[in-house]
Amino acid sequence: MRSSGRTVTEVARELGVSSESLRGWVKKARAAQDTGSGPGSVRAGRAADDRDEELKRLRKLTAEQAKTIEILKKATAFFVKESDR
Repeated sequence: MRSSGRTVTEVARELGVSSESLRGWVKKARAAQDTGSGPGSVRAGRAADDRDEELKRLRKLTAEQAKTIEILKKATAFFVKESDR
């Protein structure tokens, strides 16, 4: 196996599965990484970065809108007092 330096047969035996099953899973995982559809793929990393950027943008927008709402509440209270005079 790539990172452990052990053979597929050794890892399969340790996991209690057949070598052929493990080879098939490894092949599918590598193909998913190469096409950018697996969890460890470059595309998945970019998607996480995109989500982080979107979350940052939305939090900033929420803070701006909260400030706007607070200003409008104060303005409303001011104008209500003015109209009562």
